[in-house]
Amino acid sequence: MCVKSKHTLNRQILALSVPAVIATVTTPLLGLMDTAFTGHMGGAVYLAGIALGGNLFNMLYWLFGFLRMGTSGLTAQAVGARDVRRQWITLYRALAVAFIAGLVIILLQWPLSWLYRSITLPEPGAWSEAELYFRILVWGAPATLATTAMSGWFVGMQSSKRAMWMSVAIDVANIAMSALLVIGLGMKVPGVAVGTLVAQWTGFAVALLLAFRMGHIPPVRIGDILEPVELRRFMTVNRDIFLRTLCMIAVTLWFTRAGASGGTVTLAANALLMQLFILFSYVMDGLAYAGEALAGKCAGARDRYGFRLTVAALMRWGAVVALLFTVVYFLCGQTIMSLLSDDAGVRAAAADYLPWAVAIPFCGFAAFTWDGIFIGATATRRMLAAMAVSAVVYFAVYFTLRHILGNHALWLAFVAFLLARSLSMTAMSRRII
Repeated sequence: MCVKSKHTLNRQILALSVPAVIATVTTPLLGLMDTAFTGHMGGAVYLAGIALGGNLFNMLYWLFGFLRMGTSGLTAQAVGARDVRRQWITLYRALAVAFIAGLVIILLQWPLSWLYRSITLPEPGAWSEAELYFRILVWGAPATLATTAMSGWFVGMQSSKRAMWMSVAIDVANIAMSALLVIGLGMKVPGVAVGTLVAQWTGFAVALLLAFRMGHIPPVRIGDILEPVELRRFMTVNRDIFLRTLCMIAVTLWFTRAGASGGTVTLAANALLMQLFILFSYVMDGLAYAGEALAGKCAGARDRYGFRLTVAALMRWGAVVALLFTVVYFLCGQTIMSLLSDDAGVRAAAADYLPWAVAIPFCGFAAFTWDGIFIGATATRRMLAAMAVSAVVYFAVYFTLRHILGNHALWLAFVAFLLARSLSMTAMSRRII
């Protein structure tokens, strides 16, 4: 059995999720640091520019989110089946895809930025800063995608501590370099971008070191990586996650476009509030990573009883996390806004929409928890179906109410999207393994 008792299961969840939370929370903390640096540069245009550039990278990297999710689920199942060679072959496949995809992003940087600008239609000043940020940071794409794959592999290997140390290295390098370049040398947006770029490649170097210190590495040939049956399974799982991510990108892209249509202040206010969602989502992802590792291990061992115990325990922990975030955002939301920006107009606009951010944790915690469970079980087709239904709900709510509620309709649609994901995935969760 992959689960010996409820007490042991809770300890396993904590052992996996706490380091994973620390690892995953570094990503929104990097966003928060970039936002905090630019929020005190003396104008909303810098904050709006970083928001635009950051959203472009978020969408590009989300598009390749299967590098983490697919790698985690397949690796965890290999651990459950005690197949060491398959564990390493999964990593090599993921890294090959990561570097190819990163190089493609670099080669296509001009058409990608043109397409993004054409869709979001930002004001010229904000776009100028966003484009400068993008041109510098795009050179970190191969490193970012490779560390994404390695993060999933570490989690699948039941070693989220290694993912944590990789992320800590990225965090420390980013804060140190950005502080030096922005505060010390006054480089503004280019300083933020260069600091993050250095951190991305530092993180990849640390990840390689951590991986190759894990013990015996079995010999693997190119033919093993390209073995047709396993390669087809790898691509099928990742195809479903890729299409699911396209739905998520459509929602996020429209959120940015609709916010930009309200002007720079509205765009900047939405960017501040979105940091609250991103912070919650990455903390929940830390819990979901535990679900990927434990559910995948149970699926690999074909242990249905242990799988059911894992699901119940994860949902209890998810509800506790949601309650904590709801209380913090309700009591301290406006204080957090003032820490992120000293622009009074942006803070006032953000305060109007803050109740929507407070509603996010309870509407979305089940969706994030199910994500980890579905990924571990490689039930990716159901994940895709749930995301597609939820995207339809999002656009239906927004286009029905946008002329009545304005930007409030955008936030209502986003909250409805999260709730639809939670409910639809719950409905699709029967007999996953």
